[in-house]
Amino acid sequence: MTDRKLCKYMLALLVLTCALGAVACGGEASGHVLIPQIDGEWWQVAGSPMDHKYATQRQEPVDFAVWQAADGTWQLWSCIRKTTAGGKGGNTRFFYGWEGKNLTDTNWKPMGIAMDADPSVGEAPGGLQAPHVIKIGKTYHMFYGDWVNICRAVSKDGKKFTRVIRENGKTGMFNEGDGEHARDAMILKVGDKYHCYYTAHSMRSPASNHRGVNYCRISTDLQNWGPSRIVAEGSVYGKGPYCAECPHVVYLPESKHYYLFNTQRYGRRQHATVFRSADPLDFGINDNRLEVTTLPVAAPEIILHDGRYYIASLMPSLKGIQIARLKWVKK
Repeated sequence: MTDRKLCKYMLALLVLTCALGAVACGGEASGHVLIPQIDGEWWQVAGSPMDHKYATQRQEPVDFAVWQAADGTWQLWSCIRKTTAGGKGGNTRFFYGWEGKNLTDTNWKPMGIAMDADPSVGEAPGGLQAPHVIKIGKTYHMFYGDWVNICRAVSKDGKKFTRVIRENGKTGMFNEGDGEHARDAMILKVGDKYHCYYTAHSMRSPASNHRGVNYCRISTDLQNWGPSRIVAEGSVYGKGPYCAECPHVVYLPESKHYYLFNTQRYGRRQHATVFRSADPLDFGINDNRLEVTTLPVAAPEIILHDGRYYIASLMPSLKGIQIARLKWVKK
């Protein structure tokens, strides 16, 4: 083969490689942005259980976590609110669990009360909020709120969790101060560090008006956490202390971007905003420049299983939890 023919061959191969790369990236290489879209019908996996000692007709399963246990079963723990948990003057919340054989099964088996607040380790009575579970090595780590602090528990089988008690005898790892109500923690590993995203009320400036914002702290060991940083604040869709609930961040390799899902409304008009950023610590401060779409969901959790994406959300009735398939489409 002559040098000229070899050059033409290599150029053709390069063009083909670039074209295939653009297809593999779902269009991102050609300037398109990938956005999440609900793919098909929802199926209900959990309801509003009445088989526990705190049951009321007003109760609502809200913020939750879904994960696969060591034995292959699927676990779901939800914070149930508006119950009698915590007693008179308590915060009415605890964790209830369900178990499913397959992620795509409907009506998972109710497993009863999974965890209750423990005031002896500093947790507010009835104050458990928003569990999130991540498996690292052979250990499952559950992050949750106790009404003031972000706490952690661990498990080997992904079913029975033991609280991590700190040197001061408490479970609280960090908070944003009295009255700021740090909650809704979730963990994403970025490189060799763990990013903990969570919600709290902001009183850092008079202009904040006690608005809900998304924070992040970074750790290398899940035990010691750096200072908090606001990563998302402000939304055209909501104001006040509950306008940025349940931050959930995923990294999409095809896009090489991070996606933040946060919730503005629960219930019949449930609404979540999705932001897209190349920087996991910046999803927009007091603007919506990085917004890519909105979804009719509340407290969403994105699940990647066997190469396919799913989205779990509260039901609009606030009487259960549902799952649907999720796809990424060009915008």
